Amino acid sequence: MNAGPDNDRPLVLIVDDEPLNVDLLEQELGAENYRTIAAESGEAALQRAAEARPDLILLDVMMDGIDGYETCRRLKSHELTRSIPVIFLTALSDTFEKVRGFRAGAVDYLTKPFETEELLARVGTHIALRREIEAHRRARATINVLVDEIRAEHAAMIGKSPAMLKLKSMIAQVGPTDSTVLIQGETGTGKELVARAIHDASARRERPLVKVNCAALPRELVESELFGHEKGAFTGALQQRRGRFELADGGTLFLDEIGEMPLEAQAKLLRVLQERELERVGGTRTLKVDVRVIAATNRNLQAQIDDGRFRADLYYRLNVFPLAIPSLRERRDDIPLLIEHFASRISRKLGRPAMLPSRFVELAASYPWPGNIRELENLVERALILGDGHARDAEELFAAAPIASEPPAAVPMATAASTLEEMERAHILRMLDATRWQIEGDAGAAQKLGLNPSTLRGRMRKLGIRKHT
Repeated sequence: MNAGPDNDRPLVLIVDDEPLNVDLLEQELGAENYRTIAAESGEAALQRAAEARPDLILLDVMMDGIDGYETCRRLKSHELTRSIPVIFLTALSDTFEKVRGFRAGAVDYLTKPFETEELLARVGTHIALRREIEAHRRARATINVLVDEIRAEHAAMIGKSPAMLKLKSMIAQVGPTDSTVLIQGETGTGKELVARAIHDASARRERPLVKVNCAALPRELVESELFGHEKGAFTGALQQRRGRFELADGGTLFLDEIGEMPLEAQAKLLRVLQERELERVGGTRTLKVDVRVIAATNRNLQAQIDDGRFRADLYYRLNVFPLAIPSLRERRDDIPLLIEHFASRISRKLGRPAMLPSRFVELAASYPWPGNIRELENLVERALILGDGHARDAEELFAAAPIASEPPAAVPMATAASTLEEMERAHILRMLDATRWQIEGDAGAAQKLGLNPSTLRGRMRKLGIRKHT
């Protein structure tokens, strides 16, 4: 073993009432760069182990006072010494004695006289194993802290407006149940955040929340993604794959943009919701799943049913507990709180002060926010990157869209989605005209709308926006 700083050198506690045995072990271990301390009795060993917290204990069995077995039991019952590995060193070689040692909590048992190489090999193995376990435990604790921080960050539903208080109250009511929830809201209102809050309020919170964006799945792979497939089920299926329902077993499955799911997949989804069972694509075995389903959409599903694009029976199965998320226009009192929250978080990420243009909050209060909270977050980040706190910077940031002197009237999601689409279409067209139909780049429409260029193009296709030549 290579020499190193004392703190890195393993510490071994030798417990034996024979001084010659202690001297021999100290010499052998010292030659291998171990640090050692000694105790001549079980009582002394308990005190020294609690004080020094050694990496390993070599423990004799036959001693005056309490014997090695009782010493080991007491070590394992004390919080400070419970995790320290114990190796018994004894002349007793009966199997019965070895079993007693393991039952007392020892990790190994060496019979005197022992070979030095064997002793050193076992000591090294158990110390290395213990250090690896401790490192894993610390890493896991760190991960748990980070997960809790991330969960708290994402679960923070900012807002004290009447609309948000009502939403939080409904989440608190439905969260502890296993009922299916249908979340309806405009793009960017935080549907995934609401799904997370429902999941965290349920008894399934320690199980996975599996998310599926139905709009992002290729049409031909929807069933495979949801239900899994068997090896050879189709070209490219080189091995068996579990679907999202199986991955969410015992937890929650969040089906985002459910209105974009193809009709053929809707029929199979209905069966899973009704029977809680499925078959993988290409398989014949029926699998039972225990999954809570939360679906979300920015579409008017009733209108899609009328158009034959969504199954009525699936809608009624999903719409057990509907939740309508208010748009940012309907909760303008929360805008200052949201700006403060985003500015604090984004400034930490950027490593700079949370300095926003002086009129940012004032202008944000009257802006129409077609992209809702997501657009607000993007604009706050852009302001922190570009701005130096001057008022003119706020004017430039908000110049991309007309500032509404009066907030638009709230549009009920279930009855007037077409009106919302018209508003979105008109706003995108204004941005495109203002940027001369330049989509990408710092001065492009996507940047001014707070969207990725690919997202903007997707919205343009859905809204039928094409440049006339």
